[in-house]
Amino acid sequence: MLLEVRDLQVQFRMREGISRAVNGVSYAVDKGETLAVLGESGSGKSVTAQAVMGILDSPPGRITGGEILFQGENLLTMPEKKRRTVRGAQMAMIFQDALSSLNPVLSVGDQLGEMFVVHRGMSKKDARARAVELMDRVRIPAAKERVRQYPHQFSGGMRQRIMIAMALALEPALIIADEPTTALDVTVQAQVMELLAELQRELRMGLILITHDLGVVADVADRIAVMYAGRIVESAPVHDIYRAPAHPYTKGLLESIPRLDQKGQELYAIKGLPPNLMHIPPGCAFHPRCPRAQEVCVREEPPLHRVSAGRGSACHFWKETLDDAAR
Repeated sequence: MLLEVRDLQVQFRMREGISRAVNGVSYAVDKGETLAVLGESGSGKSVTAQAVMGILDSPPGRITGGEILFQGENLLTMPEKKRRTVRGAQMAMIFQDALSSLNPVLSVGDQLGEMFVVHRGMSKKDARARAVELMDRVRIPAAKERVRQYPHQFSGGMRQRIMIAMALALEPALIIADEPTTALDVTVQAQVMELLAELQRELRMGLILITHDLGVVADVADRIAVMYAGRIVESAPVHDIYRAPAHPYTKGLLESIPRLDQKGQELYAIKGLPPNLMHIPPGCAFHPRCPRAQEVCVREEPPLHRVSAGRGSACHFWKETLDDAAR
């Protein structure tokens, strides 16, 4: 297995109290596989990714439990010097806001070339040549001329392609893409996702795709992990989730997607708001918003029940939810 996250727990200690951002998350991704991590803002998706990458803001954030195994080694016990050699070279991250992630006073060629200078010991001239190759690879036109330009001289879609090029520079085994299409229009979203999927197939990388948009992952993901209030509430192969969700939260997310065959109908929305992570409700954290909630949901936190091989649901009434969805 390329990456295994086991019972990961992350807290943020602030004046107002302790925010339990990640509460026992476990998932795995292998070479050539795409895992989509879904959920509303504040569900813990990005914090989990930051913990995996070792870029968690600390303080106030700190990992309070669990393991992160990358190619069999626990990153949490690895010396920082060695972990820096893993970050960028063996695992890389694509951030959602390319403009704020890129340095505005350095040309894109310098920023791409820096990876080769630092990690491969190349000369600046050779690194610039590799930067041009990378820009060609992610289909940025006139790469030789544009390699000297600055981030503000590129469109949003082209900046995101530069971020993808930076992540791919050293051909890592794993890429984490955190909301890579959020600020892009629908057409550019499709182009970026198609490019990511093509490069992943070519390089046999593992890919973790973090998003709140179920529509984005349908054609690219192999498996989906749905997060709510810092926990995974459903995990399943992608087609199983779309065919029949086994958790009311997943069902609500699916029903919130606009559909061409339902023109003129009011779009479904999950009632209420995600919980404050300093005051997560007892029992099932989703129960205040769940149409299926009963007394047991308030009293007992549901474990991740085994629904079938490779599929789990953290719901006391997963069977009923699955049966309703299958009808």
